[in-house]
Amino acid sequence: MTEHLDVVFLDVGGPLYGDRPYYEGLLAAIKELRPDADEAAFWAEFEACRADQRGPFTRRLTTLFVDEEDYDRVVRRGRELWTYPPESLQADVRPALERLAADYRLGVLANQEPWIRDTMRRDGIDRYFEVWAVSGELGVEKPDAGIFEHALREAGASATRCAMVGDRLDNDVLAAKRHGMRGVWLLRGEAPSEPTDEQLARVDTAVRTLEELPAALVGLRPGVPG
Repeated sequence: MTEHLDVVFLDVGGPLYGDRPYYEGLLAAIKELRPDADEAAFWAEFEACRADQRGPFTRRLTTLFVDEEDYDRVVRRGRELWTYPPESLQADVRPALERLAADYRLGVLANQEPWIRDTMRRDGIDRYFEVWAVSGELGVEKPDAGIFEHALREAGASATRCAMVGDRLDNDVLAAKRHGMRGVWLLRGEAPSEPTDEQLARVDTAVRTLEELPAALVGLRPGVPG
């Protein structure tokens, strides 16, 4: 047993691709039903979600403007409009994956549609990932235990030897830690620009870029809280 993590799982929206395309699709779907929906109010609520890190962002944003009976239809439509154009790939992704793949097995653990595999193949980054846990393929989303359990089964690794890197405190980091994984909070995308001390105290480590991630992972040991 080495004092080295074996598997590093990454979320997709935030760590790999900018989150904005998803929310732009959701807003467009809302405006199809409610043309008068206030875009400024939408983005202000998004910033509140980022600060709070509590509860489903999609539900909070959608129910600002549409009734509960229309919620599922609007969310489905938003996902139909959601794509990641090539320019939404974060600039630090390719060099970071190259470095990480030299030392760890890498996995995707993300609330994404099945087409994410094709998108990552288009951008030449799918080859770095050995393990895939994609909600649109599994029918279960973070923070549900099922998607984490699937990821760990696919990896064939103990949770204590795995880390989860994500931009959500609730869905990514804390959900992973409940399963015994190390939790790394990437402070971009859906994360607050300035997290509170209380929020930071709940994670094993936090980084602002993927460039910082390899050094941060070295500081984490299997089964030992950061």
